Amino acid sequence: MKRGTQLKLKQLGVILVAWIILGFIVAVYDHLVIHTRISLGPSEQYAFGLSLLRNMGAGLIGALLGGSLLVFYINEKYRDKPYGYTIAVVYISFICIIGIITLVMGAILTPLQTGAPLSTPITQKAYIAFITDSYPIKNALVWAFLVALTQLLLQISSKFGHQTFWHIISGKYHIPKAEKRIFMFLDLNASTTIAEQLGNENYHALLKDFFADITTPILENRGHIYQYVGDEVVIAWNYKDGLMEAQCLKCFFDIKQTINALQTKYEKRYGLVPSFKAGIHSGDVIAGEVGIVKRDITYSGDVLNTTSRILGKCNEFHEEIIISADLLAMLNIARNYGNRVLGSIQLRGKQQKIAIHALFPK
Repeated sequence: MKRGTQLKLKQLGVILVAWIILGFIVAVYDHLVIHTRISLGPSEQYAFGLSLLRNMGAGLIGALLGGSLLVFYINEKYRDKPYGYTIAVVYISFICIIGIITLVMGAILTPLQTGAPLSTPITQKAYIAFITDSYPIKNALVWAFLVALTQLLLQISSKFGHQTFWHIISGKYHIPKAEKRIFMFLDLNASTTIAEQLGNENYHALLKDFFADITTPILENRGHIYQYVGDEVVIAWNYKDGLMEAQCLKCFFDIKQTINALQTKYEKRYGLVPSFKAGIHSGDVIAGEVGIVKRDITYSGDVLNTTSRILGKCNEFHEEIIISADLLAMLNIARNYGNRVLGSIQLRGKQQKIAIHALFPK
């Protein structure tokens, strides 16, 4: 199963559990409200078990239908659209889903209430009363808020990155931690020339398309988009994911394959196909939360500076990807990649020399 699909299924699983729990909370809230001193009390048709089944069932069906719509369609189809646009689509879809849920739940619950099949007149009368009751309107108001909140959280998760968002929520890096990470700095070639050629607006559109198109191969290779810096993207892996099947290297060549497959689109829109280079290195970093107003998780350590310096050597050696010898020694590349020794070089700002290699596919 693809990595992107796994992430979407995890999101759907969280929505499924959360909405069922919320259905339970709504049922308990209704029960407490109608048993307060200022209430006239429950009607003859009320039963807590039935209310519980109705609300939790609505949460389950709503998650399967609405949650799937959010995760697999809206946030995929409209992932480059503003939040206001997506919420409008969500609300329109939600109206249809509420109608479907009401019809389905009525078909399930009214036979239980009457003790007769849906085909009998008494159950059909109860079914019509069920679907025309004001109860679905109350539920629509409650679930409209919950759906909007879910969509907002999905947007925030996408903005921060799935891992970063949950790490901030859980407070994993509230206290800084030492970790081992692999970093790739990937940079567009001749960006200044391209910007002058296209103009500011079209150049921004090119960057937007490029960063969007390379997202899937990054995620499929278990990479984490750490940050965008101008025309550069910084990708990070933990050692387990990055070293497994050399995914930190495979990511670069998968990105290259993806952009080559979109050659016609780029030539039609911009009159060129973007090319890029990358430097890749690994080592110890300190990961921790920074900021108050715009909180984020950042990495600090010498490995980031070194990776940036390695990237800078790509132009000097006319290579598209350069890797440190230390990281290369940890990877099994014999079957898929060749390497060319570039020597031990003195990187700017470094006292010790570092051995680097150029990589190329076999």
